[in-house]
Amino acid sequence: MQTHSKDTSFLGHPAGLITVSVTEMWERMSYYGMRALLVLFMTAALQEGGMGLTVATAGAIYGLYTGAVYFFGLPGGWIADRLIGSQRAVWYGGIIIMIGHIILAIPSTSTFFIGLMFVVVGTGLLKPNIGAMVGQLYDVQDTRRDSAYTIYYMGINLGSIIGYFVCGWLQVNMGYHWAFGAAAVGMAIGLFLYKSTASNIAGIGEVPTQPLNSAAQRIAYMSILGFIVLTSVIAFSIYAGIISFNPTAVATYVATFITLVFLFYFGYIYFAGQLSIHEKRRIRALFLICIASTCFWAGFEQAGSSLNLFGRDYTDRLINNFEIPTAWLQSANSIFIIILSPFFAYFWMILGKKMLEPSYSIKCAIGLAIMGSGFIVMFFAAQYAASGLKVAPNWLIATYFLHTVGELFLSPVALSAVSKLSPKRFAGQMMGVFVLTYSMGSIVAGLFAGRFDPENVQQMPGLYAQIASFSIVVGAVLFILSFVTGKWEKFEDTEANTP
Repeated sequence: MQTHSKDTSFLGHPAGLITVSVTEMWERMSYYGMRALLVLFMTAALQEGGMGLTVATAGAIYGLYTGAVYFFGLPGGWIADRLIGSQRAVWYGGIIIMIGHIILAIPSTSTFFIGLMFVVVGTGLLKPNIGAMVGQLYDVQDTRRDSAYTIYYMGINLGSIIGYFVCGWLQVNMGYHWAFGAAAVGMAIGLFLYKSTASNIAGIGEVPTQPLNSAAQRIAYMSILGFIVLTSVIAFSIYAGIISFNPTAVATYVATFITLVFLFYFGYIYFAGQLSIHEKRRIRALFLICIASTCFWAGFEQAGSSLNLFGRDYTDRLINNFEIPTAWLQSANSIFIIILSPFFAYFWMILGKKMLEPSYSIKCAIGLAIMGSGFIVMFFAAQYAASGLKVAPNWLIATYFLHTVGELFLSPVALSAVSKLSPKRFAGQMMGVFVLTYSMGSIVAGLFAGRFDPENVQQMPGLYAQIASFSIVVGAVLFILSFVTGKWEKFEDTEANTP
């Protein structure tokens, strides 16, 4: 087994970091490149090469898709830990993603949902495990770990920028299916680089960390096979018209189901986990952070749905004789992330040295309120659009800037809070439970986006005002509560683990 902890061959880091970072960069190119076009394709008229779906249906499907991507990360992580190891999970996941994009590239709407299902399953295998491999390159006490995740995160955002620009340009100039094909090519590049530099990650995630015994493995593989067969039967039945599929109703049921799973698991750990008094206080603080995360992603994920449609239908994208592709506007978030991340890292470091760093709860509350303020910008932009004018791209860019600032306040902070506030013996499970906040928020985002009617622009200001007011009010409530929960975050266990 190769030793990586002393390797400094890549910018002072192990060479394996470039393998996982570049692989993830191209996977994110394929994911975000396709995602930027998803709602546009579903709502475009048939004569424009789209599917001609209503915004309500497209929004629900978008929410189900993005929510499922996060949700399937849970079984994807379990399969790697118990059955095949992270390396093979990433490899097989990438292949399944590539097949999904190839299916989407077929100029036929009848195979569209099959392609999406492949992308969901493949991403669920690849995404959580390639991120885990970054940490496995380092010893527990290695101070380079945070820097490594910063480089890895930069790769994610560079990949998304490439995806937005390449797929966005192809959609305008060649058609949607060419853009979906480009996403497949991006994933293929990632797989090639992953396999050709596999020696860099020798010994990392090659075997399961908690392997099952032979009997349990057989049960697991039979369960996976059963899931594949059941999914195939349902997909065929929907395609053949044997059973009806109402995306809005399904999205509502799925959101309810995931919420119940989240509450049940959180409650089980809290009431039956034999937690100490201080552990219970910390987990109560973490519960409020999870609420903030769910609400945040419900607003943030409007980028691919309602804000995307606003960019297409009500934004003046013409510069001289060049019309900016709609998908390019979404790249603003990734560009701002790359620009602002170093400043935020330095800012928190300075506050920490001066003992002035705010609590996790305060940071998340501020992040949620700042994200909500982006919809105040959209409220005014929608008013101009309602008067019959097309607005300048600056309105959307300003909104994405505020959303990015909110993201930097909340997203990395919430992840850090989960790792610090969770009881140590439940740390992995709590991270899995926390991921459900992304899933819940994404599905709610899709359902809310479905209320935007492009034919009724007069309602848009009110809908954006609802998102803004809800986000800011929830943020304000959490901010007030943080004066109590912030103290809970700092409690350390100095007594036995008795409830």
